[in-house]
Amino acid sequence: MTIDDKVIIRAIRERAESGFRLLMQKYKQPIYWHIRRLVVAHDDAEDATQETFVRIFRSFDKFREEDSFRGWIFRIATNEALRQITSQRREMIPWDESDSQTNLIMADSYVDYSDLESVKLQKAILSLPPKQQITFNLRYYDELSYEEIAEVTDSTASAAKMNFHIAKEKIIKYMNAND
Repeated sequence: MTIDDKVIIRAIRERAESGFRLLMQKYKQPIYWHIRRLVVAHDDAEDATQETFVRIFRSFDKFREEDSFRGWIFRIATNEALRQITSQRREMIPWDESDSQTNLIMADSYVDYSDLESVKLQKAILSLPPKQQITFNLRYYDELSYEEIAEVTDSTASAAKMNFHIAKEKIIKYMNAND
């Protein structure tokens, strides 16, 4: 059973606790995996997911009905993931840039290393510039529309479409070059 966003919004406004239970039921897993694909590490993704829902709760009165609820939630999650990544980069000891994707993926004990194609795909995605990486993940994994992606990335639908196609081409090139 899929819970309609309008039902969640109404429930949050009428009874915050039960409304947020519905919100978590529908969005906890998709938001976790969206953040996880950006920050890579499970623990970091859990922290950022928790902070995302705290921010949603605190800023719910700022949500505008004319906006996509799903897009608004993913924008908050994306911003939290980027905040997490920025924080990590300040704390990290610099290493050879060519090994950065491998180090991020290999540091995560939740990655299935027996699926070499998945690991290679993750490396390819992590090699993209941040906006292309976010756009690719939102479209490919989360199946957001280009309009929703534009809302998340603060761009236009045509820019989101262009970023996705450029990202897809770069990923194909990376995958073919690293056989």
